[in-house]
Amino acid sequence: MYGPLLLFDAWLAVADSREATEGESDAHDHEEESTESTASEGQNCHFHAGVEDRDYNVPLRIGLLFVVLVTSAIAVFAPILMGSYIQNTIVNFCLMMLKQFGTGVMVSTAFIHLLTHANLMLTNECIDYVVDYEGTAAAIMMAGIFLAFLIEYLGARILFWKNDRHAHASTSDSSTDHNVGGESIESGNGKAIPNNTLTTLAGCGNSLSHVNPGQEKLAVTVMETGIIFHSLLIGLTLVVSGDSFFVTLFIVIIFHQAFEGIALGARIAELPSAASTDQATKIVGKPVTMTTKIIMGAAFSLVTPLGMAIGIGVLDQFNGNDPATLIAIGTLDAVSAGILAWVSLVEMWAGDWMHGALAKASALKTTAALISLMLGMALMSLLGKWA
Repeated sequence: MYGPLLLFDAWLAVADSREATEGESDAHDHEEESTESTASEGQNCHFHAGVEDRDYNVPLRIGLLFVVLVTSAIAVFAPILMGSYIQNTIVNFCLMMLKQFGTGVMVSTAFIHLLTHANLMLTNECIDYVVDYEGTAAAIMMAGIFLAFLIEYLGARILFWKNDRHAHASTSDSSTDHNVGGESIESGNGKAIPNNTLTTLAGCGNSLSHVNPGQEKLAVTVMETGIIFHSLLIGLTLVVSGDSFFVTLFIVIIFHQAFEGIALGARIAELPSAASTDQATKIVGKPVTMTTKIIMGAAFSLVTPLGMAIGIGVLDQFNGNDPATLIAIGTLDAVSAGILAWVSLVEMWAGDWMHGALAKASALKTTAALISLMLGMALMSLLGKWA
């Protein structure tokens, strides 16, 4: 009598067990789908320049590396060679316009290109911050500004100290030479004046302007450091971009390199050298040699192709969503933005317009300089639409 009931109870238990197992299996499947969905969402985070497209034409990238190299070299060396070997009014006027165009390019590079890109990197949803802080990129940029100021300030103090010691040593030697035999000349009131004093007084009438090559070279070196940091990243970013976007980005980068090369080359060309300094200018310290200028230009020419070569080497391993990659690129961009902001606004813009040759320039020269300055900012800002 109880046998059928026991069999029925056993059948119900097995059925319940199967339903529970199926429910657990469904729940597990849903968890896997959720995990896959989350992973998919993680993979769809911000990819700069189409990094998600893994279809890479490597031979094309290798060939265009040399195009970037040649473009960068022509852009940076043209002003250097023109300023060093061709000295006339027209060339000087053209160099002045190139300098102001370059100033505009540097200002736009700092704020439109680097700061904006750093903010995109550092606010990416793939980065899991302990505490969210919207001003991360701006704070790092501010640190870059302070770093550039500190380097220039300490460098200037060291140069002043060295030049002061050299001046004291020269004065001491000159005093010894001019007072041989204790000779002196009697002034109108009967007081004796040493010969070396007359030499100094005679020099007071000369209206010589003084330039310090070391200090000016330091300022240009700081600017080039900021350019090199982000040029390396530009080369890397260009190579790891997918083929669907690569050609467009390459064209933009070519113009970017040309504008920056002109900006840097015009500043390097202006560095005081023995050949480029006129008789009304006294050089305090060692003049900048042509070899030094060529080395500075070559460093700019090679850095973006170097970044491209690194990118080609890591194509299969590069992950644009990796938090460490995003933080590293964002930090370097923000620091570079700060360095270029200091140099472009203080050394270049204010230096030329408030304390330099344009402070008392003619109306024609001032107008041409203003147009060049605005043109540099406008064109470089336009490129910020794509890079």
